[in-house]
Amino acid sequence: MKKTLYVAVTIMALASLIISCGPAKKAKIGLSFSDFATERWPRERDEMTKLLKAAGYDVLVQEANHDAKLQNDQIKNMVTQGAKVIIAVAEDGDSLATAVDEVAKKGVKVLAYDRLIKSANIAAYVSFDNVDVGRNQAKGVLAVKAKGNFVLLGGSPTDNNAHLFRAGQMEVLQPLIDKGDIKVVADQWVENWDAANAKKTMENILTATKGKFDAVVASNDGTALGALEAMRTKGMAGKVPISGQDATEAGCNSIARGELTVTILKDTRNLTPLACDLAVKLAKKEAIPGLTSYKLATLTGDAAKTGEVPCKFLEVFQVTKDNLKQLVVDSGFQSYDGVYKDVKNAPAK
Repeated sequence: MKKTLYVAVTIMALASLIISCGPAKKAKIGLSFSDFATERWPRERDEMTKLLKAAGYDVLVQEANHDAKLQNDQIKNMVTQGAKVIIAVAEDGDSLATAVDEVAKKGVKVLAYDRLIKSANIAAYVSFDNVDVGRNQAKGVLAVKAKGNFVLLGGSPTDNNAHLFRAGQMEVLQPLIDKGDIKVVADQWVENWDAANAKKTMENILTATKGKFDAVVASNDGTALGALEAMRTKGMAGKVPISGQDATEAGCNSIARGELTVTILKDTRNLTPLACDLAVKLAKKEAIPGLTSYKLATLTGDAAKTGEVPCKFLEVFQVTKDNLKQLVVDSGFQSYDGVYKDVKNAPAK
């Protein structure tokens, strides 16, 4: 009897303790995005959210709408809400370093996703080989036009990746410039990677050069498609080779229609789970193997930057009309119907 009573009291005590404690709170991981206007970011946000929730985490999502100060404030706010790890797509890699340095003092880990945050206090930086992106953009254009007047259309000047793309482009182009085979007749950057800004920039270039250029090395699909919109009014779309990046549905459709010459496939289906896996390990305070440390000065091209950052860079692939279906459609990266919409003589499914 005494034993039965003891067991009953113990069970009641445990039950009371569980009730008083309530359900265990899930750990939180934050997702901070520069914008959702860029085609890829909403898709990657949704995939990250799905993977992190499946791993048992609450997910906080914020979009800065191209406002660097707002993104800093949003990251600090997510920490206030309890986020211990934040995956961040930086609007401005310099500006966001301020928030990273501040929250790092509180033990919060920030993972720079695809775009570098220029602070040695980031927990890791995962992206693609962005210099190789630039190399492949230039090579793709040169395969069609190896001499003549060239236009360089860079991305957002606040995005460190834009400068890495340009570094890769110039590795390929500079010897031909020095040789005199190529003359750069316009060199512009496109704020926020915005297609409308790219269109206006190209309209100005068309006026300044009187349309006398032979090729365009543009740094992503959005800017390339904006430029093509302006070039189309002059009958130059499909005649002047132009590069892109990201293998977006619209960009790939443009390749299939014979306007965009080359895009670069960065398979985010590999990058997103990698980032989520690292975020979970950081949340659990586990080691994150398989990363290589790079000097911040090397990553930024700024000798004044000090410290090192653990990094992982994934392979990229050049996509042209010849391998479009194989690399993009058959792999499932984009749908057949999206890539070949309104395309005559499209290959069989």
